[in-house]
Amino acid sequence: MTPTGDRTDLPVLMLYDLDRTWAAHEIEEAIAESDHLQAALQEVGHPVTPVIIYDTDLVTPLRPYSRDEYIILNWCEGLPGLPHSLALVARTLEELNFVYTGSPPEVLALGEDKREVKALLDARSVPTPQWRIYESAQPDGWGRFPAIAKPAQEHCSLGITPEAVVTSPGELRDRIAYVLDTFQQPALVEDFVDGREFHVWLWGDGTIEMLPPVEMDFSAFGDLHDRLCTYDSKFDRDSVHYNQIKSRFPAPLNKDEYEQLEKTALAAYQAVGCRDYARLDIRLREGVFYVLDVNPNADIGPESSLVCVAQVMGYSYGAVGSHLVNLATHRKPATAS
Repeated sequence: MTPTGDRTDLPVLMLYDLDRTWAAHEIEEAIAESDHLQAALQEVGHPVTPVIIYDTDLVTPLRPYSRDEYIILNWCEGLPGLPHSLALVARTLEELNFVYTGSPPEVLALGEDKREVKALLDARSVPTPQWRIYESAQPDGWGRFPAIAKPAQEHCSLGITPEAVVTSPGELRDRIAYVLDTFQQPALVEDFVDGREFHVWLWGDGTIEMLPPVEMDFSAFGDLHDRLCTYDSKFDRDSVHYNQIKSRFPAPLNKDEYEQLEKTALAAYQAVGCRDYARLDIRLREGVFYVLDVNPNADIGPESSLVCVAQVMGYSYGAVGSHLVNLATHRKPATAS
């Protein structure tokens, strides 16, 4: 089943990056995931052409293709060899006048700047944990514990480990110093919300739909330092967090909780300016849903929580990709008669 009204005949360029400096197993996994999505799109009817980016040249690989014929499914995490170039990819696609899936460059850049995201949420009165940015290892003015200290300009939970949760000024000072030294960027310190955590997907433009939320079940962990989604929980199949954090979907919520979560998630999606889709990480404490993070370029791989949610709704993996392509095609200029 595909979402009502979606066309499945639209030609797609599937754009993704492969960095030759990656380990062999990382390259193999990236190719396998891309092949999986390509096959899924073809299964529902889309003609799909893969375009692989191996270096900082995005223009040459796209030169053979007509911007009037194709929609780009932008699965490019950045230009190999150029860190933090996610937004540059989208900006280049716009300069080339291609229509592509996902958020525009300014929103993708914003998604990598947690300081700005937090400021936007505060400005829109969207609940988010109390926070502060530190550029030196002197946590002056912070007195709320437990707290969590993490890099202010990373994604994919880089820098989030059990040690990121601190319970005293001394631990906080040490962790800020670690972030400054390891990541060469400011540290974001937040009130650690020790409560239920939800991964919430939304998709749409204009009319925005919240998909059934997924709850991350931390019941296997008694220590609060372990009750969080770490980098290992997402990428290290042999780690304790990967194997012992369970996903519950759809999350058990009563009607009032669901409506409150939906209101908060929608407000955050709109505050950041997300387009087509995004995943929000949200925690519940004492009746309040707090937005931890807004990810306008979340993983849509075959094992992502988006796919689990879509299956609950009766959508295949191909239907999910097709819907994102259909959302993008509404931005395609009308052809002159």
